[in-house]
Amino acid sequence: MKELVEVIAKALVDYPDEVVVTETENDKSIVVELRVAQSDMGKVIGKQGRIAKAIRSVVKAAASKSEKKVIVDIMQ
Repeated sequence: MKELVEVIAKALVDYPDEVVVTETENDKSIVVELRVAQSDMGKVIGKQGRIAKAIRSVVKAAASKSEKKVIVDIMQ
């Protein structure tokens, strides 16, 4: 999941070198944290959160085979 989020985020932003994705896993879920440059935050979130919602939908679809829930957090 980490690689998928990283590829999507780097395609969207102006500063792909500043994209940092971390993944933590526990018993029932996987938490993917996405950090981007402050100026790229709007590009990752999108108008009314549409881009962020689309990213979460793609990750959820990719994780459908695993039994764990995947949570994507966009951090500053």
